[in-house]
Amino acid sequence: MQGFFSFLQQNPYLLLFFVVGLAVWIGRASIKGYGLGMVAGAIVVGAAISVTASLYGVKLELNNFVKSLFYYLFMYGVGLRVGPSFINSLKGDGLKFTVLAVVSSVLGLALVVTGAKLFNLPTGAAGGMLAGSQTMSAAIGSAEQAVTSGVVRLAPGAKPEDAVGMIALSYGITYIWGTVGIILICKYLPRWWGVDAKAAAKAYEAEFGVSNVEGGGLTGYRPFGVRAYRLENPKQVGRSIAQFRQSNPEYRILNVLRGDELLGAGADLVLRNGDVIALGGSIGALTDKMGLIGPEVAEQKALTVPLDQAEILVTNKKQVGKTLESFRDLALAGQLQIVRYERGGVPYPAGLKTQLQRMDIISVVGLKSAVNELADMWGRIARTNTSTDLLTLSAGMILGLLIGMVQFPAFGASIGLGNAGGLLLSGVIVSSVVSRLRFFGNTPNAARNVLEDLGLVVFVAIVGVNAGAGLLAQLTGAVALKIFIVGFIACTIPPFIVWAIGYHGFKINPAVLMGGVAGARSHSGPCREAAVEIQSSVPWIGFPVGYAVSGILLTVFGYFAMLLAQ
Repeated sequence: MQGFFSFLQQNPYLLLFFVVGLAVWIGRASIKGYGLGMVAGAIVVGAAISVTASLYGVKLELNNFVKSLFYYLFMYGVGLRVGPSFINSLKGDGLKFTVLAVVSSVLGLALVVTGAKLFNLPTGAAGGMLAGSQTMSAAIGSAEQAVTSGVVRLAPGAKPEDAVGMIALSYGITYIWGTVGIILICKYLPRWWGVDAKAAAKAYEAEFGVSNVEGGGLTGYRPFGVRAYRLENPKQVGRSIAQFRQSNPEYRILNVLRGDELLGAGADLVLRNGDVIALGGSIGALTDKMGLIGPEVAEQKALTVPLDQAEILVTNKKQVGKTLESFRDLALAGQLQIVRYERGGVPYPAGLKTQLQRMDIISVVGLKSAVNELADMWGRIARTNTSTDLLTLSAGMILGLLIGMVQFPAFGASIGLGNAGGLLLSGVIVSSVVSRLRFFGNTPNAARNVLEDLGLVVFVAIVGVNAGAGLLAQLTGAVALKIFIVGFIACTIPPFIVWAIGYHGFKINPAVLMGGVAGARSHSGPCREAAVEIQSSVPWIGFPVGYAVSGILLTVFGYFAMLLAQ
């Protein structure tokens, strides 16, 4: 074994990706749906390998520059993700969920700091407990930054590596209940409160026209269709296409085939007996008036009509505040279908009563003419490509690093956002601007996910490896128990208070509030479980705003947890 660890010591890149790969593999394992996840797995694997190597007299260590680089890329990626939601949280109903996120984050910070002082825990424990109990792995980096920047006073004889190791240790101890606990609490809070969240979800769906899309998967249902009919109904013979549309606004004639000649669909074209007519509309409309034209035929030539799919960016201020239901009587309503609704950068379960907001992104599919007409009405088509604008990425990184240099006096020292906080803020700024302009700065979701996932797991893996050698000297049963108790309390108490405020104070629908509680803890797992529990997608309505706000707050609070706990 000593030879194996010596080999890893001599090949640091091999060591890094060995830890990352093993962490991802272990993170995928679960027991009844609960598992470590790859981030917590990276801490455990990295520390375990490092500790085991130290028993054989081999010290494993990875480059701190690489660690910082990947963490900074992660922070910028987080800013890109939460930016639009964070800006939208500052207005309208988003303020309620913003308050819930602030309350949850501040309570988590206060409980962790109080527990660290009460139990006189070692330096670094507060930052790790905050990151683990609130399941905000990014807080590890900001907590470590408080150590490396020198604003945290170390005990005589203590080294920065000891504090960083304690951050990792505390995170690992508190993360498991931080994850499992919030899922269970969010899932069963309504039941403990004596509330029927499932009935509340059904009421919300009925009132706002929200469809339940949870677990829909791939189905045979297609809301929009094009069919061909041979004209045999004498009532339609001799009528122009304009006259037909006036009496049947739910349909649109797309093509007329007469013999072997395609005549198109001009408004003045007069229909004749035997014409093959390509008709477009919703599936419901196409099956509602059987026999209106004649028998259905499979005429490929007539059915070769242009369809389109596009993302429409809502920019027209005249349309803001109008419900989707208000557009149902337009002629184009039966010619296309909304397939995805995005608000603040995340999917949104829209319904008939959903009001348009500026910068909503609505994906539609249907007749090309109808798609273009709707885009002109609501705003414009946002056609993005799959390439990443590296110039904007570089400019955003530079802006973030410059913001991080700004400092101000507080707590008896000069502090600032630092590189990590500056990059987080830069990502928010860049993504907010890009979401409004949509013609530059493209960072596809896949590219952003690489920044986040790879950046975080590599950073945490290096933290685990570098901290592992010193863990044996710091870890005792008493210290571990105290850390777990503080983490348990910090995870468990805030969701109950947030629920009470949202339910009794803000009168938020319980089903929506389940998502609000999950968002306030910046964790999608509880929202997903809540949606499955009540068999409704309604919880996702309350999720996006709190998710963005708490993600930023908890990340920054890792730094302040270290300052306040000393």
